[in-house]
Amino acid sequence: MKTNVSWQEDVHFTAETGSGFKIEIDGNQIAGARPMELLLAGLGGCTSYDVVGILKKSRQDVVSCVAQIEADRADSVPAVFTEIRVHFVVTGRKLKESVVARAVKLSAEEYCSASLMLERGGVKIVHSFAIIDIE
Repeated sequence: MKTNVSWQEDVHFTAETGSGFKIEIDGNQIAGARPMELLLAGLGGCTSYDVVGILKKSRQDVVSCVAQIEADRADSVPAVFTEIRVHFVVTGRKLKESVVARAVKLSAEEYCSASLMLERGGVKIVHSFAIIDIE
């Protein structure tokens, strides 16, 4: 896996991923996301990918899955994440609560590389979910 990050000006950088996508990074949040926001976005994408995939393989009729992520950071430098809360809002038809719970648990404990890496680095990660049933 390869990513290049190049300085543009002041605290603005452009990251180009190995797959060719560009991401704007800006410490002032004028023209891009902050680096720590991107870590949370990466975690959200990683774990959501797992949850949706597991639900689809379990033949659940998923319409939407939103990972709402909140995090606390240390008060001192380095201001690392100390706790991250990932709350899934899963929308679908006749979703089984036990299957959604299993998908969230499997992602958290076995599949999501981002989540597992952060936890092994000392970050407490709490997962929860809500189901919205639609007709």
